[in-house]
Amino acid sequence: MGRLKQLRIFNGVLKDKASLIKTTLSTKRQTSIIRRAILRATTHSSSSPPSSNRIDAVIASGNGSRPRACTCIHAIMDRLHGTRDAFVALKCLYTIHNIITKDSFILKDQLSIFPTFGGRNFLNLSEFHDDSDPESWELSAWIRWYATVLEQNLTVSRVLGYYLSSSDSKKNHTDKEEKIFALLSSDLLIEIDALVGFVQEISNVPNSLHLQRNNLVYEIVRLVSEDYRLIQREISLRVVELDERMTSLSVDQLTLFMSALKKFEDCKARLSLLFVNRKKNDGLWHLIGETKMKIETTMNKKAEEMALVRIIKRDETREWGRQPFRFTSDGSRLGLDRVSLTVSTVR
Repeated sequence: MGRLKQLRIFNGVLKDKASLIKTTLSTKRQTSIIRRAILRATTHSSSSPPSSNRIDAVIASGNGSRPRACTCIHAIMDRLHGTRDAFVALKCLYTIHNIITKDSFILKDQLSIFPTFGGRNFLNLSEFHDDSDPESWELSAWIRWYATVLEQNLTVSRVLGYYLSSSDSKKNHTDKEEKIFALLSSDLLIEIDALVGFVQEISNVPNSLHLQRNNLVYEIVRLVSEDYRLIQREISLRVVELDERMTSLSVDQLTLFMSALKKFEDCKARLSLLFVNRKKNDGLWHLIGETKMKIETTMNKKAEEMALVRIIKRDETREWGRQPFRFTSDGSRLGLDRVSLTVSTVR
């Protein structure tokens, strides 16, 4: 480890101690407890992920009431936005991810409200850079990617109407299938598009995949892989349902469906690199391939039917044009069969 990096870590430790001392001097006891828990989970001193005890302490400090949850989320955001250290930022994001994943509804609720102040990019890390050393510079790309993934997680949860990572979402398969069955096809297409958008953000992982040897990055990828597993299931349920409705879908809907599946397939290679040592869902990719072929067949059939309808209408128009007609007293036109007229002459 270089001397400059050692000095930087030492300075970071001093900052953490100073911040902890500051919290003890605060007159707001509850806020002080929350901030101490967050500081201990997001230290400068280690490149390892926060322990489960540290994460649980943060979540426990924010549970119990809405004001406490609000204070906790704002304290995490203050820590995240107030640092230029790559490891501190990653630990903050990792803590947020655990809040999303674990069953702390009140904290997740406050976290989902927080984006209203900053739009889709509410974590506001798109320009984060730590240029203190080459490793930190590479980690900065992971921070920007991870922030976007977490933002997309909450965005998709709002589209679906439930938290993607909640235990209720994982357990109630029957309820979920009934909900999907009751949705309009247009709504299912909107949900598939959002889910595929989430997959696209995951697949935009930085090229420095070798950094997974770092314990913190490795743990982050593990959590994201769990999210991806849930996304696969959500996509599968909706693809199966839309497959059942295939013949009732309009050409525009079929086009949107095909586009979403193609985007999903385009992510496959990059996802394989990211999750190289994790279980692959070959069954889902087989379903996607078969569904694409069925969509193409259905679209061709609908195109033939539309062409046939146009031909029939054209022929009917031509036949109508050949019919003689006369006008009634009110000005409307009546078609007449051709008849022979006998003309008599009277002298």
